[in-house]
Amino acid sequence: MTHFGKIKSYDSGKGAGTISPEKGGNVLPFGKADLQQESQVPKIGDRYGYETNQVDGQDLRAVNLQQQQGDPQQEQARAQQG
Repeated sequence: MTHFGKIKSYDSGKGAGTISPEKGGNVLPFGKADLQQESQVPKIGDRYGYETNQVDGQDLRAVNLQQQQGDPQQEQARAQQG
């Protein structure tokens, strides 16, 4: 199942960051290898779609992150304006 969230932090030196789920909940860690396009450098506030994964009872992680275009609230407002 795909979830959506915004990048809260990203350290390009470490290749690690966190994403804040749109629907609330705990901030999830991710690594550069979890990005669909590893050449991209996530920026704080960028919206990404992602899946979650839990390995050996550890905390959930965001995986398969893919950058999303646009903000769903802005898109909905534009659609309502006609």
